[in-house]
Amino acid sequence: MNNIQIGLLMLLLTALGLVGYNVWLRETTPPAMTYSAFLADLDKGEIKKIHLRGGEITGENIKKRSFTTFSPDVPGLMPLLTERAVDITAESADPGLGSFFQSMIPVILILGAWLIFNKTQSTKGSGSGFGKGKSTHLLPIGVSKITFNDVAGIEEAQGELTEIVDSLKHPEKFSKLGGHIPKGILLQGPPGTGKTLLAKAIAGEASVPFFSIGGSDFVEMFVGVGASRVRELFTEAKKNAPCIIFIDEIDAIGGKRSGGNASGSNDEREQTLNALLVEMDGFSSDETVILVAATNRPDMLDPALLRPGRFDRQVTISLPDAKGRLKILEVHAKKVVLSPGINLAVIAQSIPGFSGAEIANLVNEAALTAARHGKQSVTLPDFEEAKDKIVMGLARKSVVISEKDRRLTAYHEAGHAIIATVLTETDPVHKITIIPRGQALGLTQQLPLDDRYTYSYEYIINRIKILMGGRVAEELIFGRLTTGASNDILTATEIATRLICEWGMNPTIGPVAHMQEQGGFLGGGSSAKPYSEQTAQAIDREIKKTLEECYDAARQLLSEHNKLLHKLAEALLINETIDAEEMSIVYHCYLNQKKIEESITSTREGTETHTSEGR
Repeated sequence: MNNIQIGLLMLLLTALGLVGYNVWLRETTPPAMTYSAFLADLDKGEIKKIHLRGGEITGENIKKRSFTTFSPDVPGLMPLLTERAVDITAESADPGLGSFFQSMIPVILILGAWLIFNKTQSTKGSGSGFGKGKSTHLLPIGVSKITFNDVAGIEEAQGELTEIVDSLKHPEKFSKLGGHIPKGILLQGPPGTGKTLLAKAIAGEASVPFFSIGGSDFVEMFVGVGASRVRELFTEAKKNAPCIIFIDEIDAIGGKRSGGNASGSNDEREQTLNALLVEMDGFSSDETVILVAATNRPDMLDPALLRPGRFDRQVTISLPDAKGRLKILEVHAKKVVLSPGINLAVIAQSIPGFSGAEIANLVNEAALTAARHGKQSVTLPDFEEAKDKIVMGLARKSVVISEKDRRLTAYHEAGHAIIATVLTETDPVHKITIIPRGQALGLTQQLPLDDRYTYSYEYIINRIKILMGGRVAEELIFGRLTTGASNDILTATEIATRLICEWGMNPTIGPVAHMQEQGGFLGGGSSAKPYSEQTAQAIDREIKKTLEECYDAARQLLSEHNKLLHKLAEALLINETIDAEEMSIVYHCYLNQKKIEESITSTREGTETHTSEGR
């Protein structure tokens, strides 16, 4: 229960106490009676006894009903009371201590609630107060079962961290030679690559306590709370040394300082960062405490945090290659029932760019798909369906699409696929579908045979041509333009812009970068570099020229292979989805038919020439 919940609970209890007190007063206070009614009942002899306190009268009638009233003339009332033989008791008009304490009951209730709230806060987290409102998570020795055997696909990072485990187990091995183990290790890389899992594996391998906390857990609305939590965390860690402190998403508190923020809006975060820097400098040689942090945005971290002596070692965890994806698949496949003979290497080859988290999700989705179809084990088609769902989105088979739109989509996707097949420097077509998935009415998926780390000029230009293929096919066959190619044109424009402004591949503009990539491993956007108006106009001309040349090249290719365009579109209208093998069959049948037609044409022309010469 956090501070706000406890405070609300205390307020609720106080309110209930006040309500209860008011109910008690109402139930114990006799009903009021007018003085005239009192005199009338007294004259009738119905008043049995009264109690006088100054002018205030409480009493009981002959029917034993209590009442209260007020007399403006008590001395004049006394003869009447004596004449009617009314039993009279009296007290001073001074309220006394009893009435004082009675009036103080609401104050006492509020004060008690406040004391209970403070007591709860002071005892929470071993007497912490605001600074320890969120306690860290400690895994005692033997609880963390995650080891390097549970981590796959990042062997280089594991090898880099092996000596960290060794130093936690045998610190004297390094200290006797005068060396010291790294104080901090920064794990940086794209989301889902296993940074958190790797940190837990270090603790599991070394069998040491593991403190885990998120960077955002340090930041609160109260200035100074984050710094207090940092000091608490390191104090507790030193008591449990040797141990590991893991801070996930450290960029939440470790971002670059503003250097003079007039508004003071970042005071809390900067104080927290300062406390972290001081604590990391405060490690003594006999305290084996290692700080492990993870981030997707290393470019945002403050330089003071990254200097040697704080984060001595920075380990980059990249997306796994084909071998790494296979090993990750094998780890997660142990948790599901696989069909005999299933080839995980084929699956690993077909998912380039997948992170470890995405591969784990793929295996889980395949198992759910198999269970949904009532199968006893997970088969290759289940993996294919799960992959399509992750990459292309959920199939919207219930969407009603007119035959006109289906035909338009079929030719659009066929245009993409044909250009990707005819050109050489491209990724092979993996699947073509006109079944709506996600926001798209159809999709053409290409998968590289090998992991790509650099891209040639020819590959990039051919990629733009492939994107233009859908719009060109629509224009050639239907003679009109639609909005179906909007995303293709947007992507093509972005590629052409980066080709010229970032990669320096345009001969006119030259090898000059006019854009600077921002955003670390998240991909981010690109910020424009200042340049002259003449350069801006030249860039605009070259971008337009590149897109127009690719569009014309796509038009020429589809015009030359017009029959293949019709054949593939008709096949899509019948089957709705065509895979790589079926695409290869259609293409080779077209090539064979084309050779036969060319041979017949050549023979016919030769015969006509021979006849003409004979004449």
